[in-house]
Amino acid sequence: MADLLPAARAAQFQRVLVRIDQLIQRGTNTSSRFTAWRLGIFLTGLTCSIALYKSEWYIAGNSAVAGFAGLFIAVAAYHNRLEHQIHRLRLWRRIKSSHTARILLDWTNISLRPSEAPSAHYYAKDLDLAGPHSLLHLLDTTVSDHGRERLAGWILTQPPAYEVWSRRRQLVQELAPRQNFRDRLTLHARLAGDEEINGRRLAGMVQHPVGFPRLNMTLLVQIILALSTAVLGFGALLGMLPGYWIFSFGAYALIYFTTDQSEHLLKHAVGLHHEMERLDTILRHLERHANNTTPALAGTCAPLMRSAARPSLHLRQAARTLHAISVKANPLLHLGLNALGPWDLWFTRQLIHLQQSITDHLPLWLDCLAEIEAASALANFAYLHPTYAWPEPLKSSAEQNGTHTAICADRLGHPLLPANTRVANDVRLAGLGSIHLITGSNMSGKSTFLRTIGINLCLAQAGAPVCATSFTWSWSRLACCIRVNDSLDAGLSFFYAEVKQLKNILDATQDRTAPPLLFLIDEIFKGTNNRERLIGSRAFITTLSKGNAFGLVSTHDLELADLEQGIPGLLNAHFQETVLSNALQFDYQLRPGPCPTTNALKIMELEGLPVSYGEEAGRVND
Repeated sequence: MADLLPAARAAQFQRVLVRIDQLIQRGTNTSSRFTAWRLGIFLTGLTCSIALYKSEWYIAGNSAVAGFAGLFIAVAAYHNRLEHQIHRLRLWRRIKSSHTARILLDWTNISLRPSEAPSAHYYAKDLDLAGPHSLLHLLDTTVSDHGRERLAGWILTQPPAYEVWSRRRQLVQELAPRQNFRDRLTLHARLAGDEEINGRRLAGMVQHPVGFPRLNMTLLVQIILALSTAVLGFGALLGMLPGYWIFSFGAYALIYFTTDQSEHLLKHAVGLHHEMERLDTILRHLERHANNTTPALAGTCAPLMRSAARPSLHLRQAARTLHAISVKANPLLHLGLNALGPWDLWFTRQLIHLQQSITDHLPLWLDCLAEIEAASALANFAYLHPTYAWPEPLKSSAEQNGTHTAICADRLGHPLLPANTRVANDVRLAGLGSIHLITGSNMSGKSTFLRTIGINLCLAQAGAPVCATSFTWSWSRLACCIRVNDSLDAGLSFFYAEVKQLKNILDATQDRTAPPLLFLIDEIFKGTNNRERLIGSRAFITTLSKGNAFGLVSTHDLELADLEQGIPGLLNAHFQETVLSNALQFDYQLRPGPCPTTNALKIMELEGLPVSYGEEAGRVND
């Protein structure tokens, strides 16, 4: 399985989808027959029973009613189970088809969950990590808000502590081949509803106050009055006592109606029961795998197995209590039970203790679930892309020093580009102060190359495989200046916004207590004129080379290529194009040395703009 190409993996899922479609069709046909049978049984039973009663064969008529009713109930129960299985198959199909969409980057068939990065984030916007058609859009298979936020945190917070990353990476690798475990986790969540499990809403509902002051005292009084009514009533029934029971029952009824909270309690119980039932379904799935032989998964699920915190015990008790409170939905039964004893008060007291217990353990449950969800999302990414390499860190952050600063990758590609159009390149950055100055024509691939390095570093430090045949790196912070926007609200011009972003990068390079900074800067100082851009770029790149950093800078200014003579760690590289049949052709391959060609005037000419190749054109360009 490990040598499957993306197309082969997609074809494998297509075969699974065909099989599921066949099962759904077969089940639908069977369900249609059961619908007809149910109608036939009902009509036949009705006809036979009426005929027998009209013939005054009452015993036979009663037997016919009982027999046909039993047969109808049995068929209906089987039919309901069949419909449930068809529903499961349809959900299963949605899960499998989403995997195919993730392989083929069919964005319209990949559900988009809310994912936003902080506005001042160093690299999220530049690398397309959040939002539509982003890395998180591709990765996110989580089923709860905590899981979604945990996954986003792994991608957007770089780098994590090495020990944290090591445990996370082991969990992701253990879950990668366990496709059924991951998909069933999603299935259980979908069976309980399409909405994600909202941990904040659940916590708010669990902490919602119920009851009233002196509930325990009121409950005790009502128990005494109910027992007194029973004893006095029994005595009156036997003729041993007068009808004193009416007084105790009157006092009981008065207290009941003055303390009745059944409407509010019912609404709260129904909402809480729905949320707890969804959580229970998923946590029981984790409990079943908590004693698994895979150590990382077992270790992550271990807190769920502690006797005091075991979710199934608390949630089963919660279900019983909430079911008992929900009898309010049947007014006659509810009134009868409360007439016999303080039913509402008793289960309100039970609910208060239950909510307190769940409040104590809920953060642990949600944290465990979020960890499994986020790791499952990265594991699913690894499973869907079996040719991607598991990256290897050179040294832990505790041992990190400048001599081991490096990123080395073979055939590194962009995971958000289709496999049939993606172009891979090798990357070799080694040592503090090492800088690749990338020159090249418009549309030649400079920006994409910078994003390719950044997004794969995010994957590596999150614990996922990368789009490469091999990838080794040293623990690195990350900062980018690729996609710069002006801000009308903040009153920033494009150039000033770029300057502020570059200043943040420069400040980050001065911190020598943190891991080295990998900077990715596209079209440096593109917001100003040629002369000042050259002066500013020379000074900025020279200063970068002296900090606790390494990285890449792309530019159109070929004059900056001579920095290679004055900065020991700087190397020139370029992308270029060719002109065939009066059209530009790009191969997106990185080559050593400065770019020997330019194409701006050629692009203008091909699009029908007037172009002059004389000396005047050069002065206008300046």
